[in-house]
Amino acid sequence: MTASTPASRAAGAAPRPLTAGRRNPTGKRRIAFASYVDENYLPGFLALLRSLALSNPGVCEDFVVLYDDLRPSSVAAIRRLHPRVVLRRVDDAHYDDFVKGDPENYLIRKAYFILDVFRIRDYDTVITLDTDMVVLGDIGELLTLREGLAAVPQFFHGQHKLNSGLLVIQREYLTDAFCARLDEVGRSGSYELDKHDQGILNAVLDGDFVRLDPRYNFVKRRLTGDQPVPDDVAVLHFTGRHKPWNGGESGYTLAEEVWQRHALSDAALAAQYLALPGAKHPDLLLHFGRRVVERTGDPAVARQVASACLATGRYQEAVDVLTSVTLPARSAWAHEVLGTALMALSRYEEAEAHLLLATADPKGAAKAYGRLAQLAWTLNDDAAAHRHAAAGLAVEPVNRMCRILHRRTRPDVRPGSDVAPAGQLTHVAFYMDRQGNAGDKLLPESVRLCFGADTGEERWHSQHAHRLFDESALERANASRGVVVGGGGLFIPDTAPNGNSAWQWNVPDAHLERLTVPLAVFAVGYNAFDGQSYSRTRFTESLRLLVSRADFFGLRNSGSVEKVRDLLPAELRDRVGYQPCPTTVTRHLVPGWQDPAERADTVLLNAAYDRAGLRFGHDYEHFLAETAKAVRAIGEHAEVRCVAHALEDERIAFDLRRAHGISLPVVPMYDWDCDAIRAEYARTKLVIGMRGHAGMIPFGCGTPVISLISHPKMAYFLADIERPEWGVSVHERDLGALLTERAVGILDDHAAVVADVHGRQELLWRTTQDNMAAVRKAFGETAA
Repeated sequence: MTASTPASRAAGAAPRPLTAGRRNPTGKRRIAFASYVDENYLPGFLALLRSLALSNPGVCEDFVVLYDDLRPSSVAAIRRLHPRVVLRRVDDAHYDDFVKGDPENYLIRKAYFILDVFRIRDYDTVITLDTDMVVLGDIGELLTLREGLAAVPQFFHGQHKLNSGLLVIQREYLTDAFCARLDEVGRSGSYELDKHDQGILNAVLDGDFVRLDPRYNFVKRRLTGDQPVPDDVAVLHFTGRHKPWNGGESGYTLAEEVWQRHALSDAALAAQYLALPGAKHPDLLLHFGRRVVERTGDPAVARQVASACLATGRYQEAVDVLTSVTLPARSAWAHEVLGTALMALSRYEEAEAHLLLATADPKGAAKAYGRLAQLAWTLNDDAAAHRHAAAGLAVEPVNRMCRILHRRTRPDVRPGSDVAPAGQLTHVAFYMDRQGNAGDKLLPESVRLCFGADTGEERWHSQHAHRLFDESALERANASRGVVVGGGGLFIPDTAPNGNSAWQWNVPDAHLERLTVPLAVFAVGYNAFDGQSYSRTRFTESLRLLVSRADFFGLRNSGSVEKVRDLLPAELRDRVGYQPCPTTVTRHLVPGWQDPAERADTVLLNAAYDRAGLRFGHDYEHFLAETAKAVRAIGEHAEVRCVAHALEDERIAFDLRRAHGISLPVVPMYDWDCDAIRAEYARTKLVIGMRGHAGMIPFGCGTPVISLISHPKMAYFLADIERPEWGVSVHERDLGALLTERAVGILDDHAAVVADVHGRQELLWRTTQDNMAAVRKAFGETAA
């Protein structure tokens, strides 16, 4: 049995793109550094890479290396200093044509290779760095630039010309049309190729570039007479023919001493990087730290590396790193990290041993007890979980994990088990705690409503997806009438990771194979963020078994359908189909539903902050500023309120007030029950939401929505309802204006948009009805 496929789009009704020119559903900007490197300048480039890591330890973007003659040993040296090197050989044929038979002319050769960066098509922003530069300060501002072509004006030639070496190039310049203009000027010879080797680019731009502060390309010539390098210099450029690595130049001793500080061995660089205070990019930390651990066996470095592995979902690697060294018995923090990694691999007995060792340190005891409580709860031992949580609270009364587990495992709030399972359906889902995510709180009930109005324990047995599906759970499920898995984004690698399935249902293959009752996977989402990956082998094996075993397999958007089908062998792909999230058809599911006679004159704004780096990249301050513009403008038409699905969602209200002086009332949905959540969404005029269910729930209640797209699932949902224009990427350059235009348009034509929402919902409801007929047949039921 398969789920329905999405309704075919009407001929000629192609969707409008979410953001013009984007090649990914979220519109997230891809940023890269780029340099032309040859053997003569290799020492300078290696110093540049070292300086970038030491001055900006939290920055790790792709680094495109344009080259034509690098030896293998040189390439290896480059790769040892950066984990994301992209080698790109230059177009020799184009180069030969361009230099017109004068390959020995250094300035023409350098000019060509600088211009070759404009042929890069894989990134939205490219930052060029010359190989005779060192980075000394924070260059985060360059990563946030979004418009034009930015450079430092030439120091000796006024503001009209840009200086060579550092350019910040946006996508509108990384085009065939702009390259054609550069080629035309280059071949015509109608430019001055001065000692700054930017004659062609200066001739084309004619002064039309964004001016950067000189500290981002501070030329050596400004320090003549052995002047010291100013403290605020971010990028020091050793212009001229005499370079620090080939003898240097008199009169610049202090500047060249700065360069010499970056002429480090690989071991010295790694040691300096790991000793830096503050946050480090996990890719860089892993790149440098692994080799240090292999060479020295240092447990403190191993702890750093393992923590970075945990942050990026490399759980087996975290275990391998920590077990490769001798951990001191009193190194509680290291044992806590190792215990956490072992938990993520479902090596529970080993995890418990290390977490118990971690409780010996009073500073980290509460966190370790919280992990122990979580482990015991996962293993279905509520009494032990309650004891560990209480011990953690005794050490640290405000520890959040311990508070949650202590309350969850109290005898008076534990799920009941007295009802005989024979008449029940087993429902595997993520059951949210009090003050948990409002969307996840609503999901289990919404799924159950598809099967009928009775959503209580008489008809349903709740099996939390994160708890081990052990022998007892298997026995109980096989005694019920069937198993329903869903809904929600259960296919995600880092929410309650486990080694049994590598997704949220903690089910061993052996127990899934022994399931004898019907199984329906219902409205589950493939929830990986941009830049996030699964433990492919284990996840794929579990997925294939799940699909082959399921009597119904429906995913909540066509994007998820495509992603999952790509992981399956040909014979299983057709078993995967489309089942919309039940929250999107709420009006058809809730008994006695009444559309509101009147709506409050409000617009609800939601932002999400889990995995903020994956959501926003380098664009958060831009998003905040553009949102402030939109809130002010929309506020002239309706009252804007912050709606928080989770406690952390309130940050948008705090940040708007802190940075832009805007105060918004907060609607704390994380504290509400399902009926209150639905009622609030039904009576507002518009919801602007970043969380998936801040779009799907109001839509299901008949309310217009605009999605702030920071995750592919929102774009997938809008594509399925054939309304991509109801979404705006958080990375959109003109986010504020676009959001205002669309919001005001909806408010001005509200009745028509509500009618459109109802019409879109009918398509999803028909799909759900067709799917439910098939599910009921498999489960031996007749009607809802």
